[in-house]
Amino acid sequence: MSVNTEICEPLAVLGADVEVPLASGDKVGYAALDYAASAPALKRVWDDVAAYAPYYGSVHRGAGYLSQLSTDLFEQSRRTVAGFLDLRDGDQVVFTRATTDSLNLLAGAVPAGTEVFAFETEHHASLLPWRREGLSVRYLRAPRSHAEAVAALEEALLGAAEGPKLFCVTGASNVTGELWPIRELTAVAHRYGARVVLDAAQLAPHHRVSVRELDVDWVAFSGHKLYAPFGAGVLAGRADWLDAAEPYLAGGGASRTVARELDGSVAVQWHTGPARHEAGSPNVIGAYAIASACRALDEAGFEALEARERALVAKLTEGLARIPEVRVLSLFGEGSDRVGVVSFVVRGWNSSHFSAALSAEYGIGVRDGLFCAHPLVRTLLGGDEEAAPGECGAPESSLPGERSLNAIRVSFGAGTPVEHLDRFLAAVRELVSDGAKWSYRNEGGRCVVDTEQR
Repeated sequence: MSVNTEICEPLAVLGADVEVPLASGDKVGYAALDYAASAPALKRVWDDVAAYAPYYGSVHRGAGYLSQLSTDLFEQSRRTVAGFLDLRDGDQVVFTRATTDSLNLLAGAVPAGTEVFAFETEHHASLLPWRREGLSVRYLRAPRSHAEAVAALEEALLGAAEGPKLFCVTGASNVTGELWPIRELTAVAHRYGARVVLDAAQLAPHHRVSVRELDVDWVAFSGHKLYAPFGAGVLAGRADWLDAAEPYLAGGGASRTVARELDGSVAVQWHTGPARHEAGSPNVIGAYAIASACRALDEAGFEALEARERALVAKLTEGLARIPEVRVLSLFGEGSDRVGVVSFVVRGWNSSHFSAALSAEYGIGVRDGLFCAHPLVRTLLGGDEEAAPGECGAPESSLPGERSLNAIRVSFGAGTPVEHLDRFLAAVRELVSDGAKWSYRNEGGRCVVDTEQR
């Protein structure tokens, strides 16, 4: 794949002009390449929130003008998200705190006796919520191709017992960025009577997500990865299991009526619909920020955004491929489609040490570790003798007797300028050829520059 030398301009994000200090004492413009953890806020989102902020008020049940305005804005945000996801008639949007919150909410709504299926390659947010009383979980081994993933799911479902079933799958890996065959997996799951929840935390910021076309039953994503700060997320999809479950939180807003009984107890009638799982004062600014980001991405056009990102991915992977000491991690093999997320290791370097040097000496922010996907990273790094044990490892995430395993992740998106990837590739080449200019030490499990030694 050839690199597109004419990559269109990025979307405007906050922090584009921030300068950060280097170990040398100089300052440099910050290259934010950790979008997979939290993407910078779109300037459009920030401006929309700032314009609304003076009118902020309580949501629902308030008689005052600001309360009514805020309620209208909150419910309009719900409709905007529904349109962004191309939901079906009857689907509902529940605002949560993040993807993790969304999937834990759904786990609490899954009927008792449900068998849940998930590949071991999932992020912990979609791997762990199902481990609760009344549910059984079957973890499937990491597949090495799309066809193997589809076949493994079909084999597992073929041998499943009668009763409700749920399959949880990521849309794009938070470790490798690779896209999963959602349509094919969903078709297999539905053939065997299993419902599907899509973890779109890494997919939604990069690709259009149509619930109608993918035919998934639910989708979950986080605002802070979709260029929308303020700690909100979304769980959207089928209403029946959600309406039949006990409220995620018990409190005001979720209750329709509460009455004292003659025997001294309290009787409660719960709402159906999104209110059932949105007890308390909702995060109206977070919901509005998500809706603003949805509008901005729709207006920019996913076709153009995806084309731009494919060019950036090609530029990055081709650049890394020219450095013999670098090994890019992949589950499905070279050339597999991915979003702007790439993880790698460098021969002779501990990943924490390398990442610390990128920050302290070049002003480049990446991530290192196991990325809350420990089983997947262990699979990808298993038997890797190129990853050096280091003075700056992350021992708290290692198993007893295990080498300190960690990788480096660089991630980017619609707000990333080409110059940031150029700087990153130049820094990687220089560190590999010349080494770090400063000494580093382990401090609380993190690798930090030792400014007293060079």
